[in-house]
Formats: sequence, structure tokens, C-alpha cells
Amino acid sequence: MLSWSDIDTIMFDMDGTLLDLHFDSYFWHNLVPQVYSEKHNISVEAAREKIFAEYEKIYGSLDWYCLNYWTKKLDLDIGELKTTITHKIAIRPNVLILLQELQLLGKRIILITNAHPISLNIKMKHTGLAVFFHQCISSHSLKLAKENSGFWEKLQSLESYNPDRTVLFDDSLPVLQQAKREGIKHLFGIVKPDSQNSPVELEEFSQIDDFNQVLPSSLSTKEITND
Repeated sequence: MLSWSDIDTIMFDMDGTLLDLHFDSYFWHNLVPQVYSEKHNISVEAAREKIFAEYEKIYGSLDWYCLNYWTKKLDLDIGELKTTITHKIAIRPNVLILLQELQLLGKRIILITNAHPISLNIKMKHTGLAVFFHQCISSHSLKLAKENSGFWEKLQSLESYNPDRTVLFDDSLPVLQQAKREGIKHLFGIVKPDSQNSPVELEEFSQIDDFNQVLPSSLSTKEITND
């Protein structure tokens, strides 16, 4: 699927790519409406309807991913609320094995996420994944979401990379489409970002279900695990 000799830089999304998207699905679809309903003494369904309408208004913008925006909009401490369910944060299959192998190959490994820095810090602290990356970059530092025009060009100011020798793994179709428009050559989607939801079909891009599919090593997962 991928010739690693052609790759210098590996870019990973976080939620839905390295981490199971179920944490975020549960948080925004269930926990936030539940807490909002209790605070305002309305039904969970009424809270969900109101909150989802707010989500829809700014979908695809940087604010959609901004915890400060939602803390102010919903009058809830969103960052603190996330810390109450860290037990739901889960690393996707064979992520650790792949990152270990890429380190051994001396590749440049970058985490690039739309997640707000508060959320990024919570998840890196819980998983310990930060040690594998040369940089962990939140799109908030560039004031553009990854799917916004110009993001991948602007990223060069923080991380110089050759688009022809870069691979991006991301579960978002709009993000992959924008990365393609801006010249990133090797692009892969994720079959099932949320382990508890249905698979997602991205006809435009190759997809992986398990990072074992793109391991640079000829060793099997079992052999690597038992080594």
C-alpha cells in the first residue's frame, strides 16, 4: 500500500486516526447535552437539539473545534468536563507498533490535529503518545482548521516538509481533500474512526482499518509484540 522509502515525513491526525473517535462522539453527543440539560432544567433531547443546532452553525470552522468557544457559548467548563471521562480515551489498534517502527527508521513523525490545545494536552497526558512525535501541532496555532484553504501551505512555517515525500493519515474527508489540493501526495483515510459506529467509506482515498496494514517491517504483529 505504501513504499516507506519514498516517505520522509509522516503526519497523523489524532481523533479518529490514532485514537478511537468514540471518546469525542460520546462527549459531544451524550455528555455535553446531559450536563447542559441538568444545568438548565430541560430534557436531554431538548438540550441535544439546541446544542446540535449550534454545532451546525459553525461546522468546518476553527471555532467548531475550540473549547474556549464552547465553554462561553454553552456556559460549561468544557475542558474540565473532558477530564471526567478520560477512561474512554483509547489508542487504535497497532498505533504503538507503527510509531515504534517509524522511530527506528528515523522518519519525521508529526501529530497535526484540529483539537484545541487543552484537549490535545489531556489526550497526550493520558496516552503518553507525545514521546513519539517530533512536533504535536494544534491547528489553533495557525488560526486555520486543517480543512480550510491554505492550512497545509501555512503549516510550512512550523514544520518544513516536502509534499511529494509526505504521507498523511486522517479520518476526515474534507481534510484529506484539502491536503490533496495543496499537494500532499500520499493520503490515507480510516475505515472505522469510531469503534462503536459504522465504517466510513471514502471513495476518493485509500483507507486502512488497522495500522498493521502499513507496518514498514516484514514482521507480523505477533512477532513484534512478542519480541
